[in-house]
Amino acid sequence: MGNMTSESELLGQDPLKMYIGGKWVEASDGGKLESINPYLQKIWATVPNATAGDVKAAVGAARDAFDNGPWRQTTPQQRAALMRKLGELMTRDAPRMARIESCDNGKLLRDLQAQWRYQSEWMYYYSGLATQPWGEVLPSDRANFFAFTKREPVGVVAAITPWNAPCLLMVMKLAPALAAGCTLVIKPSEHTPVSTLVFAQLVEEAGFPPGVFNVVTGGPEVGKNLVSDPRLDKISFTGSDGNGKVIAHAGAENLTRVSLELGGKSPQIVFDDCNLDAAAAGIALGIFGGTGQSCLAGSRLIVHRSVHDKIVDRLIALAKALKLGDPLDMASEMGPAATEPQFKKILSMVKAAQDEGATVAYGGKQAPEGGFFVLPTILTGVLPDMNIARDEVFGPVLSVLTFDTEEEAVRLANDSRYGLAAGLWTLNVQRAHRVAGQLRAGSVWVNAYRVTAPYAPFGGFKHSGIGRENGREGLSEFLETKTVWINTD
Repeated sequence: MGNMTSESELLGQDPLKMYIGGKWVEASDGGKLESINPYLQKIWATVPNATAGDVKAAVGAARDAFDNGPWRQTTPQQRAALMRKLGELMTRDAPRMARIESCDNGKLLRDLQAQWRYQSEWMYYYSGLATQPWGEVLPSDRANFFAFTKREPVGVVAAITPWNAPCLLMVMKLAPALAAGCTLVIKPSEHTPVSTLVFAQLVEEAGFPPGVFNVVTGGPEVGKNLVSDPRLDKISFTGSDGNGKVIAHAGAENLTRVSLELGGKSPQIVFDDCNLDAAAAGIALGIFGGTGQSCLAGSRLIVHRSVHDKIVDRLIALAKALKLGDPLDMASEMGPAATEPQFKKILSMVKAAQDEGATVAYGGKQAPEGGFFVLPTILTGVLPDMNIARDEVFGPVLSVLTFDTEEEAVRLANDSRYGLAAGLWTLNVQRAHRVAGQLRAGSVWVNAYRVTAPYAPFGGFKHSGIGRENGREGLSEFLETKTVWINTD
């Protein structure tokens, strides 16, 4: 653990416990869940495996804090002050938190350190929005009535997060929910529960009232118990579109509001007038960054036929030069797959693509480093109807398709059940605006990829989700609108 003298010092608790109603608790039946370090392939931490009763207790604590606790009476300024304090603690503990997440999911420490240094910006941005005007005066056509709207917190929120970026994707929900005045029950992935439990230590230190922030850990059964609780007012989920459908069904049973940030099969369109070196670098970052384990990974390269070979050659050179290794080594440029099932899924999808007729231009197998390492992979000769061009791999696998006309490029890009993100590479400003306007995706980058910020709404079209995170739209997801009519007569 480098300069960390012990595991308990790194984690702040031994053993780790859940955080419910302002108290640190074991699972009521003593159940445990093991977290595997994907680089070492060894158990590195143990967390509670919540029972149905534990989940009920967490929702009850959040419900009580919202309905009866001091949180309901806090002013926006008071909430903003607590959020700023939490942001400061996140910055202070960024090196520690980055190390924990790297051990949990195998992401590069150097990437996580940068991510954690920026992550507090969500708290600062939404602490500002918390104190901005939300309602409006309505132009009543009745002389004796004054009408206006108020925006009020939706209530108790269940936030369910995936394993690829546990705390970042949790903070994207937490910050606007806190600004709105909601209370939360967080359920991280069973593969990466550790950082969220440690994050709860920062929430406690910041001084949030008991029950505002609760964490339960466990597998799918814990998630099922959580989303089916009728006392919830909202479910915010990040994960696959398959699981998103399950969450949506669960929400429908109790008419619980649901927002979903789901998967993607995002296209990167390369026109023949672009800067080829910049495009290749951006494409490589978009698919190999984070070992391709990102909802917004640019996994479909749609390239003009005339520059196909030049781009592919550049990408192969970049892929060959990538240094795979220990995620805690600052020289490493790509880490392992986060879990053994994910490692096997990636390789099986590449094999299936070959069976369908795609060519492995580079990679396509376990890396020499062994373990869960997959070589960065480039597949050429991919056709639009192949499964590899349609289904999310969630790994460092790039599918290369070709086009001849701008219209064909747009059609190929939109030929997907997903619509989360897209990139396009061109130096023609008219084309940039024209094509960006035609792409059915929630985020479009021009001559760039993978740029996000707390003020920029993020979410998808089609199967990529419902609702938006970040920006003012992200705050609105946690607010209800109330209209008030006052008879002045």
